[in-house]
Amino acid sequence: MPYTARSFDEVYQLFFDSKLTRYFEEGRIAPRVFFRRLRGLLGLKGISFDRFVPIWNEIFSDNKQMAALLGALKKKHKLYLISNINKLHYEHIAKRFARHIKLFDKAYLSYKVGFCKPHVDIYRKAMQGADAKPRECLYIDDRADLIKEAKKLGLKPILFKNVVDLKKQLKKIKVSF
Repeated sequence: MPYTARSFDEVYQLFFDSKLTRYFEEGRIAPRVFFRRLRGLLGLKGISFDRFVPIWNEIFSDNKQMAALLGALKKKHKLYLISNINKLHYEHIAKRFARHIKLFDKAYLSYKVGFCKPHVDIYRKAMQGADAKPRECLYIDDRADLIKEAKKLGLKPILFKNVVDLKKQLKKIKVSF
């Protein structure tokens, strides 16, 4: 890595499975504080916050098939987004993929609500906002551990594998699109 002597695995661990990142995703620390702590933990050299942000946001790409499915679903159903996401990532996707974000009636973002999935309160806030009971909610996620937790709450879960499979799963439970 050009900015640190740390291994890919060390960087990955810090980015995706650390208290620091969870606190950032829960909105407990601001973006610049996150960067300063990250810089210290990784011994980052020669990178400013302004240079870091676009690198941090490089993980997102457009999924045109999913966007088309969301558009079709939106015509017949209310859509709510529940996401473990930090402020920098959300601002990036809200700008870059604004047309996709607009398909959701409301977004429940971990950095705004103060809880990450699978904490029950992020799901409760979404259900309250939707004025819906758990059994009335279809929950789609690509993480099996989060599907398991959502099922415990009484939500009807679907594990997302790919768009083709999701369409099959939706048809199977008679969700029109």
